[in-house]
Amino acid sequence: MINLPGIWVLVGGLWVANLYYWGFNQYIIQRTLAAKSLRESQKGIALAAFLKILIPFIVVLPGIACYVMVNDPSIMARLGDTAQLNIPTEATADKAYPWLLQLLPSGLKGIAFAALAAAIVSSLASMLNSTSTIFIMDIYKTYINRAASDSKLVSVGRITAAIALIIACIMAPLLGGIDQAFQFIQEYTGIVSPGILGVFLLGLFWKQTTNKAAIRGAILSVPIALVFKAFPEIPWMNQMGLTAVFTILIIMILSYIENKGRSDHKGIIFHKGLFKTGPAFNISAFVICIILAVLYAVFW
Repeated sequence: MINLPGIWVLVGGLWVANLYYWGFNQYIIQRTLAAKSLRESQKGIALAAFLKILIPFIVVLPGIACYVMVNDPSIMARLGDTAQLNIPTEATADKAYPWLLQLLPSGLKGIAFAALAAAIVSSLASMLNSTSTIFIMDIYKTYINRAASDSKLVSVGRITAAIALIIACIMAPLLGGIDQAFQFIQEYTGIVSPGILGVFLLGLFWKQTTNKAAIRGAILSVPIALVFKAFPEIPWMNQMGLTAVFTILIIMILSYIENKGRSDHKGIIFHKGLFKTGPAFNISAFVICIILAVLYAVFW
């Protein structure tokens, strides 16, 4: 299977996507950074991990149910004329969830729709907040207006979020013809995520990493990823893993040349308690690992 290439799913690009998304994506980490304390943030991460385990069941089971129902004439006969509306096929897999919603009774249908709308609005709000934060802090205040007041930054942030939303509204209809939206997003996010992941990993764990080398490596990771796109026989998940490896190597080489093997004085100073976790988090992480191992053993 070219999209999920066997063992590479476990040792290749899957780790790039997960480490980038959960550890270095502004959209996710802003919520963790908003916690009252380190222990609170750890508990939040553990709770999110438990909830994330439910996602495959929430996402996959409706698709399986839809497939069975559509291909079983007896079930379709019992459902009657209601089920004949917009019947999903293999070419229109994205219709499975809305098709199932129309079969719910009125009350549950409203609750399901409200839950879906709430999830979309919550995700959209977080993404817009992240977009505006990155722009005003890393671009506007750093390169355009260093003396900007807080009220000015808030105004610019709102304008940035509005522009981002307009761009998204323009782009959304253009993506209507793709097969699987989630896989499309993951694949093309993989053009930039390996470079960002490489920068953060080396910045955290290799003291010789320099600012210039990190920026150059992150920029070069994009053309490296695009070069791999010219080889469609290489699964996109493999491309992400290889791009991350090449990016890390480039940053290390450039850093070594620039610093001539010396540690950067701006590097993070590690101490014993920097990565210390509490008992609740440790137990939760252990339980999550056991659950995942069981799920892989049963469904692999």
